[in-house]
Amino acid sequence: MEKRLDVACVGILVADAIGRTIDGIPERGKLQLVDRIDLFVGGCASNAGIDLAKIGLSVGVLGKIGDDGFGRFISDSLVKEGVDVTGLVSDAGVGTSASLVLVDGGGERSFLHCLGANAEYRLSDVRMDSVARARILFIAGTMLMPAFDGEPAAELLKKATAMGVVTVLDTAWDSRGRWMSVLAPCLPHLDYFLPSYEEAVELSGEKDPERIARFFLGRGVRRAVAVKLGKDGCLVADRSGFVARIPTYGSVRVVETTGAGDAFCAGFTTGLARGWDLVECARFANATGTFCVTAAGATTGMRSLAEIQAFMAAHPDENVPQAVARGVAK
Repeated sequence: MEKRLDVACVGILVADAIGRTIDGIPERGKLQLVDRIDLFVGGCASNAGIDLAKIGLSVGVLGKIGDDGFGRFISDSLVKEGVDVTGLVSDAGVGTSASLVLVDGGGERSFLHCLGANAEYRLSDVRMDSVARARILFIAGTMLMPAFDGEPAAELLKKATAMGVVTVLDTAWDSRGRWMSVLAPCLPHLDYFLPSYEEAVELSGEKDPERIARFFLGRGVRRAVAVKLGKDGCLVADRSGFVARIPTYGSVRVVETTGAGDAFCAGFTTGLARGWDLVECARFANATGTFCVTAAGATTGMRSLAEIQAFMAAHPDENVPQAVARGVAK
């Protein structure tokens, strides 16, 4: 019998070729030297899956790869990290999704991305047995799976809910500008929504984080919203009216920010799996995001649950919740 999973991560799988330091692009036909170029596993589902496994949870990753070198690299890397890959689909007819990640001197990133196999991932590809043996379903990378986003994703969330699985979703940047037309069908079937601030602004039309959170709660999110605010931590809100801003850690040196949002989601989902309240989920998520940015690569900096909690205990004044509205965290 296959073992139970704490989390099933469904979403995009990407081979990331990361170049640094790149503060400009050479003229056409010219060559420019960079410090280094490395190949990493990327993509929201694989990043979160590896992070969760490093923290110590039982996790499976579901998605589509090509039958090529990049695809084998992703699958082998996930297995090496202890991730269950029985939900991966290999398709010889498409290439594995890949990104060129350009990291500048300040650690900020720009991306050149090929959708590849992620564009062909469909509801019919989802291994429902993997979903059924998970406590939490996390859909990661909505907006970058055109055959799955929208109604098909909503149907998966609905099926997961009927199985008693907790549902969580994060978005990616929508370069096509569809935004709420894609997300709206999913919201009534979501327990927790974890958008980045920039994506949440595009989705909601609001700029204040509290108004953003209330927007999504008003459109169906069933339990809580956590808006990722980068170096400013996050804002969390639930249906009881509880709202809090939670700052993140400012005492670490940022190497680069690749995968920080996925690390936050992994931390938040860890809290859900362990039964923590909303604030503790968010505090731990800030800590996992912090560990991510201390090393090059989306998952390189992640550590175990015990190591992260020890770091939090050693920095008690950097992650103190700031109440915005009264209520009780659920």
